Amino acid sequence: MRQSLTTQGLLTLFLLLACISVQAQTKKQLKELSEKVETSAVFSKFLTGFALYEPTSSTFLCEYQADKYFTPASNTKIFTLYTSLIVLKDSIPTFLYQETDTSLVFWGTGHPGFLNPLLPKDSVALQFLKGFKKPLYYSDYNFQEQPLGDGWAWDDFSYTYQLERVPMPMYGQIATFTHKKDALGYEATPAFMANFVSLNATLPNKTAIFKRSNFNTNAIECNSAALAGSVYQRELPIHYESDLWLRLLSDTLHQPVKLIKNNIPSSDVKAFYSTIPAEAVYQLMMQESDNFIAEQLLLVCSNQLFGIQNTATAIQYATDSLLTDLPSKPIWIDGSGLSRYNLFTPRTLVKMLEKINQLLPQEQLFHIFPAGGVSGTIKRWYAPEKGQQPYVYAKTGTLSNQHALSGYLVTKSGKMLIFSFMHNNFTGSINTIRQEMQDIFVFIRDNF
Repeated sequence: MRQSLTTQGLLTLFLLLACISVQAQTKKQLKELSEKVETSAVFSKFLTGFALYEPTSSTFLCEYQADKYFTPASNTKIFTLYTSLIVLKDSIPTFLYQETDTSLVFWGTGHPGFLNPLLPKDSVALQFLKGFKKPLYYSDYNFQEQPLGDGWAWDDFSYTYQLERVPMPMYGQIATFTHKKDALGYEATPAFMANFVSLNATLPNKTAIFKRSNFNTNAIECNSAALAGSVYQRELPIHYESDLWLRLLSDTLHQPVKLIKNNIPSSDVKAFYSTIPAEAVYQLMMQESDNFIAEQLLLVCSNQLFGIQNTATAIQYATDSLLTDLPSKPIWIDGSGLSRYNLFTPRTLVKMLEKINQLLPQEQLFHIFPAGGVSGTIKRWYAPEKGQQPYVYAKTGTLSNQHALSGYLVTKSGKMLIFSFMHNNFTGSINTIRQEMQDIFVFIRDNF
């Protein structure tokens, strides 16, 4: 009996000493990690915030200026993703419709997938409208939003990374012009957009040029090089005008669609749901940092909740109803992060990522987020060791002189940690910052 107690006592002592040793080692590693972040010669040249969080113990392992506000850029899409997962779940309505004895009236929901070449084909919605024998009427009266957001660079209207918000997008709201080898002229997609192009022989002629004249028009100028010569593909945002939209849809359906004004969806409308998997939409937004998808998703959320498309309404709902437990109140302006008015803290981004982690199975979560060295905007960075699975799954956020990276990190011990790195007001190469972050991620992966 005495021998048994002695053995038990030795075992207890051994476990206690092992626990103390592990705690001491962990404390040493955390101290070393903190020093790496706080004394970094790279990070010291600008504003940096960092938070590392262990969700299983609900513990912040390491923080550096984690309670300070930073410009998040496209890390804002993390907020949009969470709101969409709660409000829309895995089904996104393409449009609302109301059938009468004499006609079909329909309204957009903001869904960005209709005829969008970047997403799986949704032929069912197109065939539904095509096959309808009664007159078609379209209303955009539920769209109560400005085309460009507060804090956006309005003079960037001609770049496809900053598309307008629209009530019912078609073709991803992009006009594509392509020239094939040995061909004359160009092909336009949608074909109807060729009607808006005119030659301007005074434009520079080194390479093919297509440009919109100004924000409020779809008039497009091209140069002589666009008519012959090298193979090219050029893309331009399509400016939303209800008359043009009707002409585009009528041309696509091969039947007339008319506009009906001052008509808002009533209680007896039906929703026509897209066959495009919601996960494919979320994945495109997160992996390719698609600003247009993000903006449109908030419009769909607003329409789903309140019957109108308005970004601020969706954000207000999310802030007041879904995000009351965040460490710091977010200053949240748009869906994409194009606005420089957005301000979040690293602590808040970490908690948002924890919320998403609680909603989705890990396999689905890692399928939606970019994977280091494998996919999306971090395909060229944070690669795993040869033959190993990715260890970083994270969303980038980049504007001029601002960069953020927030997501999930899987360590060699099998732990999944959540992190947020935010850098503001830097100059010089962004790759220097990426390399410094990568060195820190490798340390975390190998030591926690």
